[in-house]
Formats: sequence, C-alpha cells, structure tokens
Amino acid sequence: MVPEEKKMIHLNIIVSGKVQGVGFRFFAQRKAVQYGINGWVRNLDDGSVEIRAIGDKKQLDSFMRDLKRGNPFSAIDQMQVDELDGQGELSSSFKIKY
Repeated sequence: MVPEEKKMIHLNIIVSGKVQGVGFRFFAQRKAVQYGINGWVRNLDDGSVEIRAIGDKKQLDSFMRDLKRGNPFSAIDQMQVDELDGQGELSSSFKIKY
C-alpha cells in the first residue's frame, strides 16, 4: 500500500487574474519541473490559465503555494483547485500547451 503522503494526486487548477501575456505559463512550468510535477498548462479564452498537475501532496502543496504568489509580472485574483478522479493523461514531463 502507498503511504498517504506519496499517493499521486491529479488536480485541475484554474488561475484567474493578470496571468496571460506575463510569462505565467513558463513560470508554472519551471515550478512544476522544480517540484517534480507532471502535467500541462495552457491559456483559456476567458483570460485565465488552466493547469493539470499530477504529484504527491507535498509536491502539489509547494507548487500551489508558488502559483498563488505568481511571478513578478502576474497578479493572481483567484485559484480554483479541483481534485480529479484517476490519473488521466499521465506524462513524464510538464508541458505548455498552445
């Protein structure tokens, strides 16, 4: 049995605010790689950014803490986080989708 802290969690995260045109996707990718998180990030038509992140609780807590701060050019208004069932689209990296 996998210890609870090492259980892989699959999150869908929507970040709203000043997050497009300010390097936020690259920031999210860099942080995901730093924490060993797999998944992807993309811009949405409404001006927000969507992130799919797969990692353990400790990795994801650190990642989300950094996302809430954002990079120096972004301004985060809201972050909606939903846990998804199953593993979904597992990959061995974190990609920027265009």
